[in-house]
Amino acid sequence: MVNPSIARNVVGIIGNVISFGLFLSPAPTFYKIIKKKSVEEFKPDPYVATVLNCAFWVFYGMPFVHPNSLLVVTINGIGLVFEFVYLAIFLTYATTKGRKKVLLYLIIEVIFFAAIVLVTMLALHGTTQRSLIIGVICDVFNVMMYVSPLTIMAKVIKTKSVRYMPFWLSLANFLNGSCWTSYALIHPFDIYVLISNSIGAVSGLVQLILYACYCRKGENNDEKDDVKKPIEVLGVEV
Repeated sequence: MVNPSIARNVVGIIGNVISFGLFLSPAPTFYKIIKKKSVEEFKPDPYVATVLNCAFWVFYGMPFVHPNSLLVVTINGIGLVFEFVYLAIFLTYATTKGRKKVLLYLIIEVIFFAAIVLVTMLALHGTTQRSLIIGVICDVFNVMMYVSPLTIMAKVIKTKSVRYMPFWLSLANFLNGSCWTSYALIHPFDIYVLISNSIGAVSGLVQLILYACYCRKGENNDEKDDVKKPIEVLGVEV
């Protein structure tokens, strides 16, 4: 019989690899920014939001909040590094107005995060209470990121074209959500990782179904459609 601890670690490592790929996926976009020395119409909002999401998951995985969650900490710690690198590139080539906007958002995030950490450590005692509060916060941010493609899915149905919904990103989101859902179900059970990532798996599956329905129908539309390509958005991770 397979040891649950070993199985959980294996699934978690696979989840780390998939999540790493998701964090790495915006790299070509930022390479273009560096090459052009301009952010043009690029929006940094998803990356600013992902910083806070990753920070909360790192805090959630700490032994004094939710024990036995090292693999949650590792991938989100790596994610934080990626997001800071992306934002550093944006700040380098953005306009003064753009820099001020991003820095303001980051300052607000730091204050909010610090306030939650202080309340958690000073007012809450024991890992059960801390896991509950931080786990709920993490799920709220994760669900928001997982359901963010809803607008893109609506556009796919409306235009009958999948050009606005990259297949590999949809597949990666599905695999990522499925993998972390499996991780959460293996002992010790983790309800907070389960909730948001099961929603992410369903969201990814719906995207793949839509892709299968409209990929051929959209070929002719793509040739005639002269609309600009969409701005790339990072999907969420655990």
